[in-house]
Amino acid sequence: MASSRSTYFSHLDGIVKALPHKPGVYQFLDDKNRIIYVGKAKDLKKRVSSYFARIHSISGKVQMLVRKIADINYIVVNTEQDALLLENNLIKKYRPRYNVALKDDKTFPWICIKNEPFPRVSYTRNLIRNGSQYFGPYANVRLMHTLLELIRQLYPLRNCNLNLTDKNIRSGKFKVCLEYHLGNCKGPCVGLQNQEDYDNSIQGIREIIKGNVHTVARQLKELMMAYSEKQEFEKAHLVKEKYLALEKYQSKSTVVNPNINDVDVFSITSDVTTAYVNFMKVINGAIIQVHTIEIRKKLDEPDEELLPIAITNIRERFESGSPEIIVPFDPGYELSNASFTVPRIGDKKKLLELSQRNVRYFQLEKEKQKELVDPEHKSRRILETMMKDLRMTELPEHIECFDNSNIQGNFPVAAMVCFKKAKPDKSEYRHFNIRTVEGPDDYASMEEIIYRRYKRLTEENKSLPQLIIVDGGKGQISAALASLRKLNLTGRMTVIGIAKKLEEIYYPNDPLPMYLDKKSESLRLIQQMRDEAHRFGITHHRKRREKGTVKSVLTDIPGIGYSTARQLLWKLKSVKRIREASLEELQAVIGKAKGRIVYNHFHTRQEE
Repeated sequence: MASSRSTYFSHLDGIVKALPHKPGVYQFLDDKNRIIYVGKAKDLKKRVSSYFARIHSISGKVQMLVRKIADINYIVVNTEQDALLLENNLIKKYRPRYNVALKDDKTFPWICIKNEPFPRVSYTRNLIRNGSQYFGPYANVRLMHTLLELIRQLYPLRNCNLNLTDKNIRSGKFKVCLEYHLGNCKGPCVGLQNQEDYDNSIQGIREIIKGNVHTVARQLKELMMAYSEKQEFEKAHLVKEKYLALEKYQSKSTVVNPNINDVDVFSITSDVTTAYVNFMKVINGAIIQVHTIEIRKKLDEPDEELLPIAITNIRERFESGSPEIIVPFDPGYELSNASFTVPRIGDKKKLLELSQRNVRYFQLEKEKQKELVDPEHKSRRILETMMKDLRMTELPEHIECFDNSNIQGNFPVAAMVCFKKAKPDKSEYRHFNIRTVEGPDDYASMEEIIYRRYKRLTEENKSLPQLIIVDGGKGQISAALASLRKLNLTGRMTVIGIAKKLEEIYYPNDPLPMYLDKKSESLRLIQQMRDEAHRFGITHHRKRREKGTVKSVLTDIPGIGYSTARQLLWKLKSVKRIREASLEELQAVIGKAKGRIVYNHFHTRQEE
């Protein structure tokens, strides 16, 4: 088997060395000659070589792919755009095991203008290449029906299936139907509407479907004014109603500057296993198409690699030829018929933000659906993300986080919070009163509480966490590791620290911190645990401080205990007010006998 693999790699090495420095598409084949991966490259030699040159630094999934490669085919093309289109077609054709899977199985409807005399306009889910003109597809079916309703309001068209050739019309074989009497058709079947007038209506419909509402509105306005000048007011009123319907439709559709004409907008968001890409087509500031696709990752592909695949697939599917494409980042390749824009401010930036909101809502909706089917899905996804982000080898289902609290060394305490499966387990929360440390020494305090916590767990044979988080940087981590070494637990748990200033993550023996994405679920969970440990510790510290303060002043009075002293402080707010209170005020709070004791204590001391 080993010799067989060495033969394969010797064969592959020869292919890789012979690859040209040209754009193209490469195919990885397994030992049964099946295509298992298709990729594109600006430079075939550099891209394919990278799979074998850094085998130990790439992810486990990519290593698995490389181990299965038995042969490599490649196709050289002229441009990066050609490579992208060819890659997209090959993935659709062969559906390789290790390529991303675009989940989009729905058959969306199209608006069809039939290839026939006096063409009908309708919607369909089946494309028949018979010369008919199709617009779409429409992911938003409501938008499509709104368009069709607007078209019916503006342009009376036939909906019958008669063969309206000139010969049939002249022969008089047809009669007008009810639609004509209702005003929904002008009667082309009996020659009451000629082909030119009907074609003008069809041209107006094409403009509306394409989003060129301004052109149709201008034509209607001119026609209305012409009828008005001829004093044909009934006709002018009918045209005015159409004009107002068009204006109403346009006002609902316009979201940004109407001067933004014919652009495609793409945005992407992703988690460990899935990416989501949103597409919006904008004509004259009006969104006429919206669509979001789901992409299943196979090799931990980054957004920079997935977005070009989605752009190519969606523009081909929607037959989009928009000359400008708005994107959140430079996709790293060029198109011959379009340019990319990464907006920073202005109306185009607002359009991109709208697309980003849409794709995030789509992602949340998908996550909610998964959680209904699998209640543990969310926590498992967060933990899988954390395991990847923190470079762990096992899922951190049990995490413990520690925090110290003291004020100038007084009443030093610490707190530990426990999260299991990304959720708080409050029965496992623990407080610690620092016993061996004098003064404000966070490092020594951390060393003490880590030692006490895990000494107890090992003595009681309880399960250890996979991840320990300490509030602080290198010093706190070193203190925690010192205790784990004493207990012979080094290497059995991952230990990290989180610093408050820039939320950087520190690892043992790593001179530079790691910065997680501020929006990542991993960082949010770590911050939640840190904040919860701080809250839990502060609450305990406040109780100890309050108890200590009461004890030092009021409980020194013979006959007055902690409960009575606390009752006095609760009512009178401070020791000063207690000292200045009258006998009657004190007795009203704690009774006659104890009130007399407190009053005599302070006033006797004042006299002395």
